Amino acid sequence: MAKPGFRLALFATLLALIVVLLGAYTRLTHAGLGCPDWPGCYGFISVPQSEAQLAHAELHFPDAPVEADKGWSEMIHRYFAGTLGLLIALLAARSWSHRRDPGQPVKLPLFVLAVVVAQAAFGMWTVTLKLWPQVVTGHLLGGFATLSLLFLLTLRLSGVLPALIVPKRLQYWATAGLVLVIGQIALGGWVSSNYAAVACIDLPTCHGQWWPAADFANGFHLTQHIGPNYLGGQLDSEARTAIHLTHRLGAVVVTLALLGLAWQLRLVGMTRLAGLLLIALAAQLCLGLSNVYFHLPLPVAVAHNAGGAALLLTLVLVNYHARTSLVRVRNQQPFGWRFIPRKQVSGLITLKGEMPWRP
Repeated sequence: MAKPGFRLALFATLLALIVVLLGAYTRLTHAGLGCPDWPGCYGFISVPQSEAQLAHAELHFPDAPVEADKGWSEMIHRYFAGTLGLLIALLAARSWSHRRDPGQPVKLPLFVLAVVVAQAAFGMWTVTLKLWPQVVTGHLLGGFATLSLLFLLTLRLSGVLPALIVPKRLQYWATAGLVLVIGQIALGGWVSSNYAAVACIDLPTCHGQWWPAADFANGFHLTQHIGPNYLGGQLDSEARTAIHLTHRLGAVVVTLALLGLAWQLRLVGMTRLAGLLLIALAAQLCLGLSNVYFHLPLPVAVAHNAGGAALLLTLVLVNYHARTSLVRVRNQQPFGWRFIPRKQVSGLITLKGEMPWRP
């Protein structure tokens, strides 16, 4: 049975997905500086429209002429993100008020609240530091982190039991898959923030070569100076090629790892999870290849971000079943079965009056 707050957590998760996609749309339409200030837009709570507002914007921001379409892309993203922050604050307050209820998560909602506060800071720095790639990538990762943590909270509040005890090797595969997907998302963010998505426009080679000239030192120079403005990127062609190639190689590594994870899931009887993982992986690969083949069309590029989110959530679901699995034990006083968390069982040693059971 679902716990109090489940529906609110589910709604917050769906809203977080929308915020992630709106952020991707804003970034891909080069609207990240559609409003040159934060949290407002040219000093207003919406994009300037009247003659007086436009005159104010021109006077105070002479180097940033008003572009209404880009400004609205940025502000709509902020409106949704602000609403999400309020929902997360409500979830944290609700969890604290029910902290004495059995099985009520408390630390997780509070941690999500801390993450979203950090996200607000990264959103501000994205504008004030003029799309500095390190901040833009961190902001993207924060969005995905918020989404995945809200999904995990939803799972914990859903009342749906995780799997029975699973082999240790599946836990290792699941953890490795999650880490690799997070790393690949970070690489994707670095590709986007450095405008390297079309650094290679052919497949399977790049510039007609299997290994073209690439400047990895500058492509991954994480301590580069700040400013003045990174809209459109500042790296040369070879540095962007290095970033793009690394993302491609990362896709190969992730694919092999997730295929192995799907096989391990199948071995323990989790065929539905294995199938879901393969579908999410196949969709994301097709979208990534389409980005290159069709030269980054906006709908496909946004869908590629959605595919990354779907793949990440699938890995969160897999890890939920693999790492928080339950042990089914037979209670001899009185007779019957019940489930207890794995962490309460050490090495499957028989408990007082109980006998562990493997599926």
